[in-house]
Amino acid sequence: MRRPAWLTRNLLILTAVSFTQDAASELLYPLLPLFLTGVLAAPAVVVGVVEGVAEATAGIAKYVSGRWSDRIGRKPLTTVGYGLAVVGKAVVAAAWVWPVVLVGRVVDRLGKGIRSAPRDAWIADSVPAPSYGRAFGFHRAGDTLGAVVGPLLGLAALAALSGNIRAAMWVAVVPAVLSVLLVLLARDPRARRRGAPAPSPTGTAGDFDLSAARRPRPRRSPLPRPFWRVATVLVLIAVVNFPDALLLLRVYELGFSTTEVVLAYVLFNVVYAAASYPAGAFSDRWPRSLIYGAGLLAFAVGYLGLGLVDGGPGVWVLIAVYGLFPALTDGVGKAWISSLVDEEHRGRAQGVYQALTNASIFAAGLWAGLAWTAGAGNGVVPLLISGVLGGLAGLALLTRPLWCRLRAL
Repeated sequence: MRRPAWLTRNLLILTAVSFTQDAASELLYPLLPLFLTGVLAAPAVVVGVVEGVAEATAGIAKYVSGRWSDRIGRKPLTTVGYGLAVVGKAVVAAAWVWPVVLVGRVVDRLGKGIRSAPRDAWIADSVPAPSYGRAFGFHRAGDTLGAVVGPLLGLAALAALSGNIRAAMWVAVVPAVLSVLLVLLARDPRARRRGAPAPSPTGTAGDFDLSAARRPRPRRSPLPRPFWRVATVLVLIAVVNFPDALLLLRVYELGFSTTEVVLAYVLFNVVYAAASYPAGAFSDRWPRSLIYGAGLLAFAVGYLGLGLVDGGPGVWVLIAVYGLFPALTDGVGKAWISSLVDEEHRGRAQGVYQALTNASIFAAGLWAGLAWTAGAGNGVVPLLISGVLGGLAGLALLTRPLWCRLRAL
């Protein structure tokens, strides 16, 4: 059976890279709030601060690395980013006080920031433009499948290590190292194009055109207005999307055991992985604002529900519904951004968009962590605020195509 044109070698390799790295990250991630508040006795606000600062660091790195990748190629920065993730995970596992966890998470997320925009631009470089949604959906599905395997590995490690959370976190280093080795197999098409001799006006490679040398170099084209309009909307929405570590803390505070918290995270990622490719494929055919808006409604249901329930089996349903949110927005958002810019500025666009998004998540983690004990406590107030605002944003995006048609009449 012939492989589809969009399912390129690079896409397959980069998806495998993300699968192994996410298995490592998500083995560690659901254990992190329990490690901080249980083993290291840190208050709940520290969970929000650690994740917020880590995401802000990733955001700054995404902006810089995205621009650099347009100049030096995608592969070097992607490789360095995955290598730093190995170091960061080792530091977190070795931490004896919460500030050391902060350092490890910053190094880990710095690696994520350095690799993310170049990798996503690399994916867009490697597939046909009409299939961006499918490609990013496929990549997110593979990436998130790692987030299913990772927590299960974590549970197996906890069982084998008699519930020792710190020892289980060391297991995450193994798949992280494997991801670095895999990225070396991918090819950077931009690097090959930069190495090719430029044709002269007469069509003979290697001729030197004096008239071209005298002409001033053209100014770098700015990112187009449609990009800024879409990016601004998506970044503002992210201010209410606080780190998932706080959601896991909410589940834990509802009376779930460590194993149940990890299994809830596995359920979230199963839904995320299963729905990512269909969401991306639909976004190649329908307005991406519709898919994104539907994801925000799932976000609203998850947040409002978790803010209102007192526990019980309904929590599992809400976690599953919430899994639709990243499935319908993560890959779709990246495909949306990639479709609004040309190839020469694709890394820059992904870097700007992802950097601003991470800054919003930092703000969300900070305000949600500070408000965690307000009102009824246990995160009820920030969950309800975010759920309401996310639902309103989702309705606005869902009705956007209708308003556009009415304005055209």
